[in-house]
Amino acid sequence: MSVMAELRQTVASLHAELTRYQLVAWTSGNVSARVPGRELMVIKPSGVSYDDLSADNMIVCDLDGVVVEGDLSPSSDTAAHAYVYRAMPEVGGVVHTHSTYATAWAARGEAIACHLTAQADEFGGEIPIGPFALIGGDDIGKGIVETLTGHRSPAVLMRNHGVFTIGKDARAAVKAAVMCEDVARTAHLARVLGQPLPMAQADVDSLYDRYQNVYGQAGR
Repeated sequence: MSVMAELRQTVASLHAELTRYQLVAWTSGNVSARVPGRELMVIKPSGVSYDDLSADNMIVCDLDGVVVEGDLSPSSDTAAHAYVYRAMPEVGGVVHTHSTYATAWAARGEAIACHLTAQADEFGGEIPIGPFALIGGDDIGKGIVETLTGHRSPAVLMRNHGVFTIGKDARAAVKAAVMCEDVARTAHLARVLGQPLPMAQADVDSLYDRYQNVYGQAGR
């Protein structure tokens, strides 16, 4: 199987994780992946049911969002994904969801402060809020890049919109989207119960370093 064929299959399959973790409704949300060594990305088509997504109907675009392979229109968020790939060469995957709890924080225009060890592990601190931007052009992508550049978090809550996540590859970006919703849900419940307790910055730093550099199996 060629690299492109394998990446098409990977991107198609990863959309099932968005439905599995209830991060999307109907046809909303999308996963994309950068094609290694080429100025291309793979993204889902617009308005197609998740049940009907397959390697064959994934869309290949250049990093200006222009379709180079595929018979369908690409996701309406293609321009945002493309901008991220152009501006952040270390990013190999981008995900967008309107997951319920995280998007509720986005609707409030409020970052999720770090009150949990799991959040320190995954995000290294707060999950930041990004600016409001209309769908269709580069403005969302610009907001993502401006907010996440120099930030530990791989997730941003775009105000009045939803979640965008980045990763070294598409799977890592999907994981960030899953964990963002998990943190947002728990943070909401904590706020309902009262005032969450603060964490010392040194502890957040230590947890993040351990999880990113020590946790798990070596070489995997």
